[in-house]
Amino acid sequence: MPPALRIWALLCVSLCSLCQPALLKKAFRCPSTCSCSKESIICVGSSNIPRISPNEITSLSIVNGTFSEVREAMFAHMPTLQLLLLNSNSLTTVRDDAFSGLPHLEYLFIESNKLETTSKYAFRGLRDLTHLDLRGNAFECDCRAKWLMMWLKSTNATVSDVVCAGPDDMKGKRLNDMNSLHNECISTDFVLHQSVASESLSVDTFSFKNDVYVTIAAPNSDSCMVLQWDHIEMNFRTYDNITGQSIVGCKSVIIQEEVYVIVAQLFGGSHIYKFDDDQSRFNKFQDTEVSKISKPNDIEAFQIGTDWFFVIADSSKAGLSTLYKWNDNGFYSYQSLHEWFRDTDAEFLNLDGKAHLILASRSQVPVIYQWSRSNQKFILQGDIPNMEDVVAVKHFRIKEELYLSMTRYIGDSKVLKWGPKQFSEIQAVPSRGSMILQPFTFKDRYYLALGSDYTFSQIYLWDDEKKIFDRFKEVYIQAPRSFTVVSTDRRDFIFSSSFKGNTQIFEHIIIDLTL
Repeated sequence: MPPALRIWALLCVSLCSLCQPALLKKAFRCPSTCSCSKESIICVGSSNIPRISPNEITSLSIVNGTFSEVREAMFAHMPTLQLLLLNSNSLTTVRDDAFSGLPHLEYLFIESNKLETTSKYAFRGLRDLTHLDLRGNAFECDCRAKWLMMWLKSTNATVSDVVCAGPDDMKGKRLNDMNSLHNECISTDFVLHQSVASESLSVDTFSFKNDVYVTIAAPNSDSCMVLQWDHIEMNFRTYDNITGQSIVGCKSVIIQEEVYVIVAQLFGGSHIYKFDDDQSRFNKFQDTEVSKISKPNDIEAFQIGTDWFFVIADSSKAGLSTLYKWNDNGFYSYQSLHEWFRDTDAEFLNLDGKAHLILASRSQVPVIYQWSRSNQKFILQGDIPNMEDVVAVKHFRIKEELYLSMTRYIGDSKVLKWGPKQFSEIQAVPSRGSMILQPFTFKDRYYLALGSDYTFSQIYLWDDEKKIFDRFKEVYIQAPRSFTVVSTDRRDFIFSSSFKGNTQIFEHIIIDLTL
């Protein structure tokens, strides 16, 4: 044979060899616990799945196996699978993307295993799935099954009955039939976000020109600290500092796009500061009458119609709680209230469409004033009986119903509900050593924060079925005096002032129990 022809023949033989991939692939060896044919594998009692398969495998069955989980892409080396049967094994877990890499899978059987739930994205990517059988498992139809319930509503596959094995109130029910679970599957928590190295008595907040500010009354450092939310660093930073003498309250008021801060002091009289936009700081704007207020304990600012007011509750024996009114040039004393009763707290609220003011006192039960349109004054209307020694009163609403939280240092604090022309007690909260029982709301969840000088403070959560507050979480704060809600950048915080320690800032976070 001529050399040129001989070389050509050898080249043709080599090319023909390359065109037969079967000669390059490792020969398939059927596992000892399996029986194999050209298109199917059946395994009994296997501790794992076959790792090497022939080219066109379309059916895999594993029965009475001892492996406990299906991991991500565990069968991806068999991309032509159309049927996968995993019956009567020891499966307790099916991970996310467990069946990824099986674009042609039509039939999936996971009967009679030990599954209580499966991961949220276990069946992701099964676009050709037509039948899924999950019978014989012990599914817990709690929050972990919420995603499966939703998936059952959206899939086009025919799915067997998924019968609940628990919890007790769900036992025997079909998950396929449910539109929701009894548990809302959302919980919350309060996580420490930041600590301000200063003791404090009260915290207030205001928004101005798209920024959020916080004022903190710190009597031991003789200051009213002004913090600003930093949108970049995502924390609260020092913005200004109003100095004074034993400051017990800093209350902000925004009138005609001007920011004022009412600063109540134990000594040297109380003052009003105004924000100077050019200097980016607060400057003294006005003094209040020293003779009117001896021992300020609380400031409440509010608006009636177009008029602005604030009231300072005076807790001295010779005190005179006083109402101040804005007259375009400043705030001036307008009405004297509740003389000689050592008032500890003032609360403004609308009651049946009318403006009211409640004053709490250490020497008698809380009294209620109603605003008279004809006299343009507050008129004493009545009191809240059987509520002696109340140190703080706050109002709140739950689905249009009006409630009061009444804080007592000795004995039980109380939650009252407004009914036909009176408040009635609905709950007593053990509260030895408490100076504040503060209601607040985040994400349609209603809380009460109960401070304590002697033990952990408690956060209670409203139970809409029982119509009372249940204990939800303990937080450690030294001698808390106030809890204040601050929201910014779609984040919610609660500032907790402390009479004996740092001011703590907790963030309210949402926990998805389905994950």
